[in-house]
Amino acid sequence: MPRIQAPSVAEHRKRQRRAILDAARAIIAETGEAPSPGAVGARIGLARPSIYQYFPSRDALLDAVVADVFPAWTAHVLDHVAAAATPADRVWAYVEANVALFTGPEQAVAKALRTLVAPAVLQEHSAALHARLREPLIDSLRELGEPDPEHMAELINAAVLRACHDIDADDGSRALRLLDALLRPYLREREQGRR
Repeated sequence: MPRIQAPSVAEHRKRQRRAILDAARAIIAETGEAPSPGAVGARIGLARPSIYQYFPSRDALLDAVVADVFPAWTAHVLDHVAAAATPADRVWAYVEANVALFTGPEQAVAKALRTLVAPAVLQEHSAALHARLREPLIDSLRELGEPDPEHMAELINAAVLRACHDIDADDGSRALRLLDALLRPYLREREQGRR
């Protein structure tokens, strides 16, 4: 039996599971295909039977990747928003974090999952992500004195999506420049109205 490189068996299993999920995610991003347990094992130096100790099938592995990426994407945005000082900064941090997701390497994972996973499953995860991310955006807009924060949040989301989809996916800086031109005057006006 190989040596455990962790303080406990539970920690070892946790680290192995994380390595498997990260490798599967990388393969999905690179190939656009569901990763086989053999390919995942080869990437991290585990035998294929070892992968089956964590995930009994390719489908179970893919389901685990889906269950893992959506919370990670949510945390990425929420952490970015939480680090901002003012309500206007939090709105802009929300925009920046979403543009980074829509135009960065995670977009390859998202695109592949749209072809690999049943639409109903993705819709369920997407709806939960969207609902969770709306809360701090709406709260920030409300703090800025926006009279209709729910609808404004939807408009901001629509602008982010449109900017990211209409512009070369590798050009997040261009999307941010356009969104800055659109949203900064509104954010400045709202911020000044709070003083």
